[in-house]
Amino acid sequence: MHAQIVLFDGFDLLDVIAPYEVLYAGGAASDGAVDVELVSAEGRREVVGGTGGVTLWATAALDPERAGLVVVPGAAGRVGTPGETPDEDAGARTPDEFLSVLLGRAVQTGLPSLLKAAMDRPGLTVATVCGGSLLLGLAGLLKGRRATTHHLALETLAETGAQVVPARVVDDGDLVTGGGVTSGLDLGLYLLEREVGPKIAHAVEELFAYERRGVVWRDRGPAPSAP
Repeated sequence: MHAQIVLFDGFDLLDVIAPYEVLYAGGAASDGAVDVELVSAEGRREVVGGTGGVTLWATAALDPERAGLVVVPGAAGRVGTPGETPDEDAGARTPDEFLSVLLGRAVQTGLPSLLKAAMDRPGLTVATVCGGSLLLGLAGLLKGRRATTHHLALETLAETGAQVVPARVVDDGDLVTGGGVTSGLDLGLYLLEREVGPKIAHAVEELFAYERRGVVWRDRGPAPSAP
């Protein structure tokens, strides 16, 4: 399985690094059944994150024709609504910019069309960490889909047309979404279990000395009774 993790200006560092390390370790534990790379909509470039200006290098362009898994992180910034429009000509972001601004900028790039192509391609799974589902929602790609995000943004996610499920990880078939920022670990381990097998996922859990939290929500079984 070839995994591509998307970088965009203002990305959240842990949203990227947590699933990257899990998937990379899964590839090592499975003799190469998984490989992972960092990509951007624009191709090879240095991408500035939203956490203290830390930069990562995208080694290739996001390519839905090559990937079996595409992981979309959220942005790192303040939750809320900005009181004024930022100066788009300034060229630099401050570390405390609002998430809505950072995600809004990403939606104005070529990223949404590539993500739509990924979601339309049979056999490809799109996964998100934290605000990554908001990015998909703002791009109009989550209407009617079951998804989750950070607990402070569940209402905003619902406004994009998604069917919100307040779970740590939500499996909606070819769309798998994670909640808060640390859910990238849980998401990565679940994807390893689902795509490669529980033995590989368990080996990575042992390596990282981390146990997944919560039940992965899937559309199976009877619905719970009303309290």
